[in-house]
Amino acid sequence: IWARTSPSIANGVAMVKTCLPAEVSAATATPVKVRKPRSTAGAAEAKAAATMTTEEWKKHQAGMTELWPAPPYMAVAIAGRSATNYRDETYELVTRWTEETRISYRPHAKSPGSKSHLRYEKYSQAQTVGEALKLGSWPADWCWDYERGFIKVLGGFVRDEPLDCSDVARAEEGQITEVDKAIHTWYKREMARKLGVKVSELSESQGWGESLAMRGQRLLAQKEAKERLEMADREGRRISDEEVLLTLKRWAFFRNPWRQNVMREGQEWVFSDTLGLLRDRQGDIHLTAPTRRYPQVAELIARWLTDRLPKEAEGFKFTSMNLNCNYAAAMHRDNGNFGPSFIRAFGSFSGGELNYWPEDAGDKLEKLPKAQKVQFDLQKGLVLFNGNCAHSVEDFTGSRYSVVYFTVGCHADIAPEDKAKIMQLGIPYPSPQEDPYALLRAPRGYKTAAAAGAAAPRRRPGEPPAFRLWPVESLERPLPRRSPAEIRKAAQGAAKRRLAPENARSFYTNDQRRQKQRQEAADAQ
Repeated sequence: IWARTSPSIANGVAMVKTCLPAEVSAATATPVKVRKPRSTAGAAEAKAAATMTTEEWKKHQAGMTELWPAPPYMAVAIAGRSATNYRDETYELVTRWTEETRISYRPHAKSPGSKSHLRYEKYSQAQTVGEALKLGSWPADWCWDYERGFIKVLGGFVRDEPLDCSDVARAEEGQITEVDKAIHTWYKREMARKLGVKVSELSESQGWGESLAMRGQRLLAQKEAKERLEMADREGRRISDEEVLLTLKRWAFFRNPWRQNVMREGQEWVFSDTLGLLRDRQGDIHLTAPTRRYPQVAELIARWLTDRLPKEAEGFKFTSMNLNCNYAAAMHRDNGNFGPSFIRAFGSFSGGELNYWPEDAGDKLEKLPKAQKVQFDLQKGLVLFNGNCAHSVEDFTGSRYSVVYFTVGCHADIAPEDKAKIMQLGIPYPSPQEDPYALLRAPRGYKTAAAAGAAAPRRRPGEPPAFRLWPVESLERPLPRRSPAEIRKAAQGAAKRRLAPENARSFYTNDQRRQKQRQEAADAQ
């Protein structure tokens, strides 16, 4: 069925090229790669140059697997994954190595008689990554060897984040080492291969504040989020917790220095991004750049909530989503929040409970009664709370992501084109007359609560609560039944409405702002 013919000229004779159906992997639903036969060139020389016999090598292997175990994440097999399609965890580690990173190689890890044995015997004498590069190993070798437990990292300098060589080259000429260049060049090629684009396209489309590694990771997150949305549409189901977690794990978080209110003493930044609408530091109200560049990430995160909004909160609307990674927020109130906010945490962690003061009416944070807080386990439930009341996060261990769905207080001033885009993302936008106390009542203040006694204030007839909690299990109620034709039609409609990514380097330069202001003034006139 897939066969097609096209004429080509070879040795002056018209020939016909036939494209036969490719074998498709049942695990990954992608064409199986047809491997070329391994070259035997140099095999005899490699065998003759071996420094030990096979029997001697086998004796060396006794007990080595226990002494040099593979990383724990390698114990989880991934169907359909090739040996050179390295794990995300491996990329995350290796791209942070420097020439000063101290390493140790497992002795005689590769069997004699092969070219890889000869190479390994040479470069395994290295004690740093810089020495390993000089002795003939490359980043791809480091990934291969690390995943098999052949390398241990002993210390030395390891970066917090991958180096962006393009930035350093401009700012600190001469500060890039050969290891930095090797990792940067290799990682660019790996990212381009995964995305199916040219290497040059990655750097050309970098946004403001994005490193090349950040751009690559976010493009992968966008690509995978789109695939997950399409699959959920085809299957007529909700976006799952696991799909949200995988998207958050793939996302490259921004080191945000501006969320001062959530930082504990000594912190200078937190991993936090906002998708949707935001008022920037110049007072302009617009969609954030990551929303425009990676719209299906925003769509997937938004849809997780809209797919399972509890009946008691079906009227909940929002404009924005805070994505947070691995920080325990200090006690704070959200800036510029309309009020009602949903929050849920994802990941594998212990601790990290949300502390909340539901009657906080604006007193000084340090004067709020610690005993009057309520606490929520966000792994087990979805919480609706007032973001303008004080809240904080307990310390935790493990990997913790959280998503906060909220409305900016200035939502009525949104530009029509931004509102249209937000609604394309499936975000239910609030009206200018939205009531902030329709779902949660106003806080009463702790002085009033104390005057009524130590017990929690009683709920008045017809009044909404101060907060709401829904156990995770209660959110997975059955979906309305639909026929295959209805599911197919809905999926086609979703695909047509889907917001396309924009790739401008910056959306909000001074010139763009002035042009927007002139247009708004002309419209008003």
